[in-house]
Amino acid sequence: MKLLRKALTFAFTGLVALPALGQNAATDYPVKAVRWIVTFPPGASNDIVARLMAGKLSEVLGQQFVVDNRGGAGGLIGAEIVSVAQPDGYTLLLANPAPMINAPLMAQKAPYSLGHFAPVVYFGFTPLIVAAHPSFPAKTPKELLETLKANPGKYTWGSSGNGSSLHIGLALFQRATGLNVVHVPYKGTAPALADLVGGQIQLMYTTKVSSEGQVRSGRIRILGVASARRSEALPEVPTLAEFGIKDAEAVTWFGMAAPARTPRPIIDRLNEASNRILAMPDVRKRLEENDVEIQGGTPEEFGRFMKREAERLVQLMKAGIVGKL
Repeated sequence: MKLLRKALTFAFTGLVALPALGQNAATDYPVKAVRWIVTFPPGASNDIVARLMAGKLSEVLGQQFVVDNRGGAGGLIGAEIVSVAQPDGYTLLLANPAPMINAPLMAQKAPYSLGHFAPVVYFGFTPLIVAAHPSFPAKTPKELLETLKANPGKYTWGSSGNGSSLHIGLALFQRATGLNVVHVPYKGTAPALADLVGGQIQLMYTTKVSSEGQVRSGRIRILGVASARRSEALPEVPTLAEFGIKDAEAVTWFGMAAPARTPRPIIDRLNEASNRILAMPDVRKRLEENDVEIQGGTPEEFGRFMKREAERLVQLMKAGIVGKL
């Protein structure tokens, strides 16, 4: 019950105006550069989405949105900075499963909870894909299963860190298949991909937006996609479900969050600008090419989505599929 209460502590006081800041401060927002913290190193899907949106937000709102990469501890380090920042709209978080839900619920002593943040807008989500070094003997999900079954504990499977969506995806894959691989956590997707390209690890979950360059150059190979249906951006890649791997669907998602008690007019301004940007043809084209399914919507809709995701992780922890870090 304690864990469930922690998961459902969505004190969205961030949607209530702060009198101390004054109505004019919220109405004129922004009047200076905005710091947007990404909790993983440059080059990963979170960073790529943030930089695309930051460039457009700078144009639409007339002030620079500066991406600040603060990786480490499954997203806890960067997210903690935002959780204690002044709730004035000038320090924001690129919200995704690791810093918002996975790390605070899975860490033994998390420095913040979901209630320390105000949801702003849900950008979208992308399915995870199984990537392999070219030397790995399998080329299809069927061959992947056969290879891992014949060699329990032999192969290494990297992730972007303990508590990351890539780590949760691996846990779901192992539960669905009963297969044994060695999990190697990194401090982000980019360093894990670098070691996959170099052959230090053999497998990892990643996303199309993170790995497109390595796939195109032939330095890594995609074996399958962990979604219910084939990706429109990768129509030739089979799903894991097509080969009998059920209940292993895994995605990562992206959005924007602010410190709790950020004034509602600021939340609304950021939400309106983000939704306008997500509707721009060039942005839609770029995201869809990278297999990101665009969402948008209200802060309340994003808040309800994150609440459901938190409840889902609690159930996985209760079932012993993932545990405390």
